[in-house]
Amino acid sequence: MYPIFMTTFNFEPAPIIPFRDKKEIARCRAIKREDIEKHSNHDFKIKVVPDGDLRMIQITDIVSRIVKARDQGRNCVLILPNPVPTYKYVARMLNALKVDCSHLYGFAMDEYADQDGKIAPPEWEFGFIHALHKYFWAELDEDLRPPKDHFIGPTNKNIDDYDKMIADKGGAEMCYSGPGWMGHIAFIDPDSPEFGAPDVSLEDWKKMGTRVCTLSPFTIAQNSLHGSFGKSGDLSAVPPKAATIGPATVIAAANRIESAGIGIHGTSTSWQRLTARLCYHGPVTPKLPSSLHQTLRTDCYITENIAANIEPDWSKGY
Repeated sequence: MYPIFMTTFNFEPAPIIPFRDKKEIARCRAIKREDIEKHSNHDFKIKVVPDGDLRMIQITDIVSRIVKARDQGRNCVLILPNPVPTYKYVARMLNALKVDCSHLYGFAMDEYADQDGKIAPPEWEFGFIHALHKYFWAELDEDLRPPKDHFIGPTNKNIDDYDKMIADKGGAEMCYSGPGWMGHIAFIDPDSPEFGAPDVSLEDWKKMGTRVCTLSPFTIAQNSLHGSFGKSGDLSAVPPKAATIGPATVIAAANRIESAGIGIHGTSTSWQRLTARLCYHGPVTPKLPSSLHQTLRTDCYITENIAANIEPDWSKGY
């Protein structure tokens, strides 16, 4: 039924892999490009876009929401990930339009923490709060910037109140996200004991808010390829824990944009090709955290590279 990769040599997935349902993995692996936009939940809208369009989709959405909120005289509250280059272009567009951003509140969806759960300070140059300040807030013209404390990240002092802080500003208008290698949202990893792994029920998991959690080895490996850490697989450079919003935070947002478009520096290689299929077409389970979006009103954008069929490529080695 699912012929791709079937051979006479059968084995179980390694036990360190959280989602190990071979039948579901095979079914999702076999989803073709022409079928990937189809979904039974019409509120979960999947659209395949050219690889170069994803950043502009994010930029135009952020800018349009800030402008619309200004015109309506209300706060614009956004839960923001760490696509560092994107924020510079958002700021440039806001500067060009002379948009007063005093009503803007940007909440970082996550931040690194050390082995003892101490959350990285804004001064740490590899941190996400530092990036929000440097590449978004500081790039805005001085007369257009909101107060710096409008760009907020989780700290050890505020983490127990982080979800309430978002709600008190009017609630998140948008939560931007994309799946990690094991399907995480933000740093909600499927094997984090702080999120009830390995046996938490879906309903209990969905009620969990912001907290410090242990990062998956796969997340550490994935992030060791980031430019900030030298894009060289330096596993020791990535902290072992993180503060992150929870599933309840994602559910509470008024809108969600989920994007899958991560490749390896311009090549066709991507760990996200299978991950996206599992999260958007597999079972809804804490073992695939981004699968939560299947139950929500979410706009999901997948690049052509990620939507491409999964097939052996015998011309490639490592």
